[in-house]
Amino acid sequence: MTIVDDHSELARSTAPPTLAWLEAVVVGLNLCPFAKLPFRQGRIRVAVSDARDENELLSDLADELAQLQQADPAQCETTLLIHPQVLADFHQYNDFLDAADTLLDRLALEGEFQVASFHPDYQFADTTADDVTNCSNRSPFPMLHLLREASVEAAIDSVGDTDAIVERNMARLRELGWTGLKALSKDQFQ
Repeated sequence: MTIVDDHSELARSTAPPTLAWLEAVVVGLNLCPFAKLPFRQGRIRVAVSDARDENELLSDLADELAQLQQADPAQCETTLLIHPQVLADFHQYNDFLDAADTLLDRLALEGEFQVASFHPDYQFADTTADDVTNCSNRSPFPMLHLLREASVEAAIDSVGDTDAIVERNMARLRELGWTGLKALSKDQFQ
């Protein structure tokens, strides 16, 4: 079972759809081959921020980074920090990623952790908003994925060409199309 230790109403309304998306889309489509084992072993922490502005979210991000740093990777490999009440606009969210990277640097955690991005309106720079390939980074709610750099490096070493993963994901999403994605994850891709 994935770690969700917040039992607030906000967590009860956001964690289940996030876990369903993680299982059906990320793990189910093998979009991230590194996610399957930690997911199956229950080593993914899902934290829900009640932040209502970027400063509160940065504070929650710092707290989650500290918690992940102290956690044994055998128990908690990675964290999804869901923040449904702030950064609903993708462009503002995308700008916030610079602040997240600055925080890593300020906390002297650059090289130890990295922050990956998922958002309901995620859009790659070279795509249109309705391009199905954007769904590789679309999630039910805005969230930050906190990754251990050592785990990322080990995963890359085991796979080799990570560009091939990206290309495979794009081809898989194009093959599925919107109809296939909607069938797979009923609530997310409407």
